[in-house]
Amino acid sequence: MLYAIQVKLRLLFRLLSPRDIRNGILAILVTFGGLFLAFLTLFAHRTGNTDLAGIAASASLIFVLLIIIFVIPPLARNASKEASQMNLPFEFTTGGAIFLGLLVIVGFAAWNTGNNLLFIVLSFLLSSLIVGFLAGSFCVRKLDIKMRFPETIFANEPTQIIVILGNRKFIFPTFSVVTEVRGYEKEKSVLIDEIKQILPEKWATKFVKPPVIKHTLDYFMFVPRRKEVENTTKHIFKKRGRFLIKDFELSTKFPFGLFRHRQRLPAQEVSLIVFPKIEQLDGQFDDLPLEIGKLITNKKGSGQDLLTLREYQSTDDIRRINWKATARTQRLTVSEFSAEDELRIAIVFDNRLIFSKEMQSKTLRQRIQEEQNGGEPSEISIKFEKGVSLAASLISHFAEQNAEILLNLNDSNEVFGSGKPHFYNTLRRLSVIESVFIEEDSQGDLSKQIEKTLDTRQTSHIILITANKVSNEIAEKVKIIKF
Repeated sequence: MLYAIQVKLRLLFRLLSPRDIRNGILAILVTFGGLFLAFLTLFAHRTGNTDLAGIAASASLIFVLLIIIFVIPPLARNASKEASQMNLPFEFTTGGAIFLGLLVIVGFAAWNTGNNLLFIVLSFLLSSLIVGFLAGSFCVRKLDIKMRFPETIFANEPTQIIVILGNRKFIFPTFSVVTEVRGYEKEKSVLIDEIKQILPEKWATKFVKPPVIKHTLDYFMFVPRRKEVENTTKHIFKKRGRFLIKDFELSTKFPFGLFRHRQRLPAQEVSLIVFPKIEQLDGQFDDLPLEIGKLITNKKGSGQDLLTLREYQSTDDIRRINWKATARTQRLTVSEFSAEDELRIAIVFDNRLIFSKEMQSKTLRQRIQEEQNGGEPSEISIKFEKGVSLAASLISHFAEQNAEILLNLNDSNEVFGSGKPHFYNTLRRLSVIESVFIEEDSQGDLSKQIEKTLDTRQTSHIILITANKVSNEIAEKVKIIKF
């Protein structure tokens, strides 16, 4: 029991950094200190102790200032993040917040001075605010959206998207609408397994959720009443992987830009697969097996070169009859052709990476914040994505050579194949692969696993793409490409 509690505490300290604990303790002390001084001030006033009341009031003001500086900003940031995920019908823009501040100042000045001109200005500002709010709110009502994607989407390449916005209003048109699609790049957080070791599964699922990703589709200036407008736009998906569509968001700042009105419409649950970026192979791949498939063998096959002539049999294809040889020998004669050396390539992708010093120094809390904020990718993530793109480029290169390709990701769907369906299916498997982090001393197990996998493959050539060290025994059997 005691050991289990120690393990839980150790995992909990991975979730919270010393800085988080320190800030939490300070926030609690400042909050309760301010409340204590407020009650002390009230008590001093009721007992008539003016000196104590003055000291307590001054100290409470200092504590209020500390609360404003250290407690409120983090809470406001968290509240802002939560509000952005809620389906709120509108929000103030920066211009709208400034306008509201001016409205309060003018209203206070008009009430304080009784100046009729200020009341006229106040009424004009207030009416503009109300008209802008009502017009913008009505603008995004009774709208429908449809979207069509191509079958293949590649990362960092322009993708043509067709967006159709329909206006079901009978009288009024719609102006200035921005269309966005929202969804998740992952069904669950990559850190959920680590969080489950600390918190119950129900709490862990609520504590870490995959961040909601927005993709802006198009901007519609004008949609007539009871009509649809179709736009064709180009969008660039910056990351490969799976994008799970959640819903659509329609927003407008019409007419004055004081409010951002929005409406979220449900969408059919569709999973878009973004293929890795395919690049041209440079000079370091000059020694790849590109000439295989052009060599003639002494075996029967479907090649173009004649191997031998023989007498026709009932099981032979009539199209193989050699009519010239038949006329010369007065017997039905068929041609047999030699087989060509087929190009068969097995690409083994090693998705294991060694824990870097940068990752070891980060707490679990910092990694959660990075995932939620979608910050800049780390150096090791960029390195891994480079390896995925390299594997996709090799697959594309050999697919153009009409080679039989096998992609080994240590899963059960490892089959040789050729043609476009197999090519896209291979890229689809590569698109959703995630990195697995290992300790530096566990690379031996990796070598054994790769060696076991390679021994079971009857291929012409094997290419291993890895970022780790490989034993000399394996290096003699395969072509190794480092990323």
